[in-house]
Amino acid sequence: MDHSTHTPLGPAELTESTLVGATIYGADDEKVGTISHLHQSGAVAQAVVDVGGFLGIGSKPVLVSLNELNMMRDHTGSVHGMTSWTKDELKTFPEHRH
Repeated sequence: MDHSTHTPLGPAELTESTLVGATIYGADDEKVGTISHLHQSGAVAQAVVDVGGFLGIGSKPVLVSLNELNMMRDHTGSVHGMTSWTKDELKTFPEHRH
């Protein structure tokens, strides 16, 4: 997927209502997970990303700073994000417990 034509989200769009359900892609453009919810807001916001699994079953929730995710909207309006981490790297993160 060519993300260069996608529109970066502005700070006001980095909200739970906009980001929950957004797919996160790794550096190799592989789907690495999906945002399940946020903690806090603004510059210190963190996203819980469900890594791996299928339809939420068998996935591992990990906490990632929103500053580490390049969130954007494609030409259809779908929100997604990019990270430099691979799925295998994210799986080594500590499991986030609610």
